[in-house]
Amino acid sequence: MKIRFWGGARTVTGSKHLLTSGKQNLLLECGLFQGHRDEAEYTNRHFPFKARELDFCVISHAHIDHVGNVPNLVKHGFSGPVVMTKGSVALARLLLMDSAHIQVSDVKYVNKKRRKRGESPKKPIYNIGDARESLRRIEGVHYARRKNLGNFKVILHDAGHILGSALVDIEVEGKRILFTGDLGRRKMPIIRDPVQAAEADFLIMEATYGNRLHGDYENMAERLAGIVNRVYERGGRIIIPAFAVERSQEIIYTLNQLRQTGRLPDIPVFVDSPLATKVTDVFRNYPQYYDEEAMKMLNGHNRPFDFPGLRYTDSVEESKALNRHDEPCIIISASGMCEAGRVLHHLKHVVEDERNLILLVSFQARHTLGRRIAERRPRVRIYGEEYDLQAEVEVMDEFSAHADQKGLLHYVSQMNLPRLKKVFLVHSELEAAQALVQPLLDLGVREVFIPEKGDEFEL
Repeated sequence: MKIRFWGGARTVTGSKHLLTSGKQNLLLECGLFQGHRDEAEYTNRHFPFKARELDFCVISHAHIDHVGNVPNLVKHGFSGPVVMTKGSVALARLLLMDSAHIQVSDVKYVNKKRRKRGESPKKPIYNIGDARESLRRIEGVHYARRKNLGNFKVILHDAGHILGSALVDIEVEGKRILFTGDLGRRKMPIIRDPVQAAEADFLIMEATYGNRLHGDYENMAERLAGIVNRVYERGGRIIIPAFAVERSQEIIYTLNQLRQTGRLPDIPVFVDSPLATKVTDVFRNYPQYYDEEAMKMLNGHNRPFDFPGLRYTDSVEESKALNRHDEPCIIISASGMCEAGRVLHHLKHVVEDERNLILLVSFQARHTLGRRIAERRPRVRIYGEEYDLQAEVEVMDEFSAHADQKGLLHYVSQMNLPRLKKVFLVHSELEAAQALVQPLLDLGVREVFIPEKGDEFEL
């Protein structure tokens, strides 16, 4: 039995891990890679394996860097099942169709410029038809129910990261492999805490925040209230680039709580992302995934994702009108790393006014606009134009749905360490993973590896 790491190795995006048992191949994750535009396009278009030779695909959760390239996988000949939780199925249906729409729109824009230069047109990585066809391959399963996939016996447990997220527990050839997907944080709002796995022979663990510690939720809410009040008093606008799945809902939920307790001014809040609006509907329809606190709010007839002053915009005209809004307001818009979507238009309109504030609440991968804003570069490029970064920038890692270093180490410490043979650290930049190696060894883990893309290990 072998494992080969083809994506999400020494980088945070584009997760792909290939398990081979005999002649059977199971792909863990099939995400889109985000980074340098040319590198991302090549990586996402071309698989380092033959898609038609894969038998199964298992997805831990419906974030685009974990599920976003499934349509391309099916387009290249994969004909097996794509297994994920039922909650992830509901989200993936939205994300994959939205991603296809973005692919088509981006290529249409690029081809206009290519035609002017006399260059041949490009095709999208996949189109809406490809996305629709891939949805036929998706199979939803319940938590804690075994799914037999040839040699692989798979059980999905709640990872506590986003709605429907899963730890992937695999038994194969008498061995047990645990893949964390993205491991969530304990005591965060809305979603339940991660299920603690008792033991495994091999652990494939994310290490996104392996070198950082998060503040607790109550302090995070107070800090957010302080930011909003400060910007409101100076007449500015707050732009929050936020992933449509989980992060947008978490911010809405927190703003709702702050409004109910009188800690926010009477400031309008706009959710300017059709996808986030649809995802929020999925959250409304899956209360069985909520934690105790969210259930209390729901049972008390409070609506977690609705409050006075909150408005979900849909049309392009409504979105454009927000940039003519002169009064203080909060605009939550995708994408979380500022790489595409309506948020780019909002950033363009606020970035050069020091009254305004850009609030980053997600991990920002290298070579993204979000990373450059987080680093407070004096000038940033948006839609090919250079702008002075005059707006205030705040980074709130506290909103992260990923476990920090303490959370990751605590999770491993609760496992049967004598049984654990190897830990593979993925879904992180190199320095974050390196910060976990010695602490894991100090816990008693025998071997820790930080695989590079293409590395293969025999299990």
